[in-house]
Amino acid sequence: LMSATYTALVRKRRGNNVNKATLSFSTSLFAFFLVSSALAQENASNPLSKGRNTDLRIQSTTGDGKDKTDYFIDGAFMARDDLKIKYELHYNDISSSETSAGGLEKAVLKGIFFPTEGRLNENWGYRLAVGLDWIVEFDNYDKGIGTGSDQLAPFAGVALGHANNGLTLIPLVQHYVSYDGPTDVSQTAMRLIGLQPFATDYWAKLDLKVPYDWNAKTWPSTAEFQVGYNLSDRVALYGEALVGIGSDRPYDNGIGVGLRLKY
Repeated sequence: LMSATYTALVRKRRGNNVNKATLSFSTSLFAFFLVSSALAQENASNPLSKGRNTDLRIQSTTGDGKDKTDYFIDGAFMARDDLKIKYELHYNDISSSETSAGGLEKAVLKGIFFPTEGRLNENWGYRLAVGLDWIVEFDNYDKGIGTGSDQLAPFAGVALGHANNGLTLIPLVQHYVSYDGPTDVSQTAMRLIGLQPFATDYWAKLDLKVPYDWNAKTWPSTAEFQVGYNLSDRVALYGEALVGIGSDRPYDNGIGVGLRLKY
């Protein structure tokens, strides 16, 4: 009798453990899909969003007697919930009335840490970010491609999101400094991004970049206007208009297109 009672208790305890394990696993799985769903709703055109994507992009600009076409991959993934990794690889075609050349420009690896996020009030939420760009240039400076110098670029910013209309405002500041190569790079860039969803699957974005070049004492500023459409939960398309600002602008104008794969 004692042996039978002990066996029944062990089976019951094992059954409870199995049920608890199953419940814990199910809860974790549900939480994962809940978080994944929330992250998928963030637009990857916000550099401080959380999610995974790979964009295939082309930007073509003209100005100062030179045409430039930039073919590049721009992607990101979350290494942890508070750490985002972005990556870029750029190939340029450069042409003018005298010469033309093509080659790899640079590779960029960016780490973004989110120390805190929350709500400012009933309408606005925030996400703070600090990070670092590591920019490695390829040896095509003699072709007029890139600066020729490897750089580090620390930055800080905040994403402010409106709960009702979906508007996101992202002010950022970043300093670029070269540590190797023929060109001395020292720029402090201020950046303001406004991102607004509209209709059901569309969005519009304004990206204003205002850098100060400490060596040339100039402000090579630009603005980019982007309109995009989500074809599905996994694929999006977008187009861009690029405009140089001021007398020190790096280009006069340009256009761009992108294909976004979300996963």
